[in-house]
Amino acid sequence: MAELDNPNVMSNLITFLSSLIQKVAESNDLNCGFQAQKISVFHGLTRPTISIQSYLHRIYKYANCSPSCFIVAYVYLDRFAQRQPSLPINSFNAHRLLITSVMVAAKFMDDMYYNNAFYAKVGGISTTEMNFLEVDFLFGLGFHLNVNPKTFHTYYSYLQRQMMMMLQPPPPSTAPESSIESTLKVHLCFSDEESTSHQKEQLAV
Repeated sequence: MAELDNPNVMSNLITFLSSLIQKVAESNDLNCGFQAQKISVFHGLTRPTISIQSYLHRIYKYANCSPSCFIVAYVYLDRFAQRQPSLPINSFNAHRLLITSVMVAAKFMDDMYYNNAFYAKVGGISTTEMNFLEVDFLFGLGFHLNVNPKTFHTYYSYLQRQMMMMLQPPPPSTAPESSIESTLKVHLCFSDEESTSHQKEQLAV
């Protein structure tokens, strides 16, 4: 999509995407005492001092991957969260999941991309750790890396619509809220199901 080549559009998208992930992480932080959660290679001993927004902007600044990679990374994070319910995105693992998802997306989407050592430096971790994160992320996804155009458009349209609402809040409406909009506000993610017989997108329930 041509608009993704606009730096202002991408800056706003990165800001909103980081805000979305921050909300999910904070929500899961509150729920950690009520739901069983596994400790994984993505889990840090302490919360990183750099904010999710600053971290994602840093990745965008230095990774030099195509803008589409950030949409695909968002798809991957959603797939990972749904396939690994005992490893929800929280403040302790969000940064490592972000750098890993963008790197994997770049390798899958771009003809030219930086190696793991470079992404490790951008992410502030060791190359060895970056290698482990990549392997665990791929297995966590079940190696389901393909993102068809319809799925890409669904995720990007949602981000674009929410960004517009953030920049230009709509006037109050008396119309009843649709079930889709209600679900999005609760879950902040999609359920992406693709099969050989048919392809469809539906919201997580």
